[in-house]
Amino acid sequence: MNDNFYKPVIGKSLAEKLKIKIKEKDDKSKRIAELIMANKEIKFQSGEKEERAAELIIANKEIAFQSGEKEERAAELIIANREIAFQSVEKAERAAELIIANKELTFQNEEKGRRAAELIIANKELTFQNEEKEKRAAELIIANKELAFQSREKAERAAELIIANKELIFQNEEKGKRAAELILANKELTFQNEEKGKRAAELIIANRVQGEFFVNISHELKTPLNVIFSTVQLFDMYCKSGLLDKKQDSIIKYTGSIKQNCYRLSKLINNIVDLSKIEAGFFKLNLSNNNIIDVVEKLVTSVTSFTESKNLSIVFDTNVEEKIIAFDLEKIERIVLNLISNAIKFSDAGDEIFVEVSDRNEFVEISVKDNGIGIGEKDLDIIFDRFKQVDNSLSRNTEGTGIGLSLVKSIAELHGGSIDVKSEVGVGSTFTVVLPSKNVSDENMIYDSNMKNRNESIKVELSDIYS
Repeated sequence: MNDNFYKPVIGKSLAEKLKIKIKEKDDKSKRIAELIMANKEIKFQSGEKEERAAELIIANKEIAFQSGEKEERAAELIIANREIAFQSVEKAERAAELIIANKELTFQNEEKGRRAAELIIANKELTFQNEEKEKRAAELIIANKELAFQSREKAERAAELIIANKELIFQNEEKGKRAAELILANKELTFQNEEKGKRAAELIIANRVQGEFFVNISHELKTPLNVIFSTVQLFDMYCKSGLLDKKQDSIIKYTGSIKQNCYRLSKLINNIVDLSKIEAGFFKLNLSNNNIIDVVEKLVTSVTSFTESKNLSIVFDTNVEEKIIAFDLEKIERIVLNLISNAIKFSDAGDEIFVEVSDRNEFVEISVKDNGIGIGEKDLDIIFDRFKQVDNSLSRNTEGTGIGLSLVKSIAELHGGSIDVKSEVGVGSTFTVVLPSKNVSDENMIYDSNMKNRNESIKVELSDIYS
């Protein structure tokens, strides 16, 4: 209690004393009024809280029966819980203020004591209400637990649904993979069918080409055989009629024709046999180290008399005097003679044929150039193909099987080299054989490259050119 309230006032008038007491009473009245207002506000808030708790119970019951609205109610419940928490904080603040006011009332007069008693009763009521609130809060916790349980159930269902979806996605991926594999298989099957179609078309073309080749071969075989057979019949007639001595000049001429056609048959048979060996993998090279410049120059010199008889000139040139490389002498001679033979076939009287050997360090080039009728661009891609032959309209009176250049290409490639052609219709052609510049330490054969053997080779390789 405030002792100053009852302490006598000394030295002041009665009026002043009354004014002071009245002022102190007014102050106490204001404090009591504020305390009453605070208690009323607390009661009002408690009433509001009970209404909120009732609404919350109703909301929880509604949540229990409405599964579709649970998430929204849960959000509302969270908001309500936050509001209750906020109100609890407010209550705690009010309670703190009330404790302070009670302490102040304790020191006031008896009126304050009565008011304090009332306040104690009010506090008990508030405590009771707080207990009720705790019960409501416990019920709310139970409801929240129920809601949490239901949320866990939902989460488990959601997890099961996610697993089911993953399984479905996996199955769909497997189906996608199977579909992709099926598409690839179909594409592969389509590709194989297309390849089969191409192979069938190529086979038809190959059969047609081989058919044409065999027709050409038959013609090439029949032509010399007919000449030989006719000459033999003529000799038989001379023998039976006793005209051998009188027909000596004709017999010499016919004997030369027989020999020429025998050479032609030998060339044809050699080419067919060699191509068959190359296809079967039995064609072997007999490599030896030789001067390629000397070999080609001697071949050119050997055919000079023949080209002159055709009113053609042949020129040899080189950028070195000697180049020793490993090659099959017989096979390279056949290559050069075949290219010269082609140049003669497609040249007109008065034309020139140029044979050149060039040292390019790592390889050697042998080129045969003519200024004859030339080859069309569309035919350049097929002239080296087996059994292919350029249109007969270009060859005029020349004949052939279409295997000579194919054999030349195969022999060059077996040496590790290649062959190339540049040509223009009406201008001429240049065939270039490239051989690697290398030597062998173990030579397979030493050749007898005397003029007699070379002349025999020339007669065979040029046997299909007629005067």
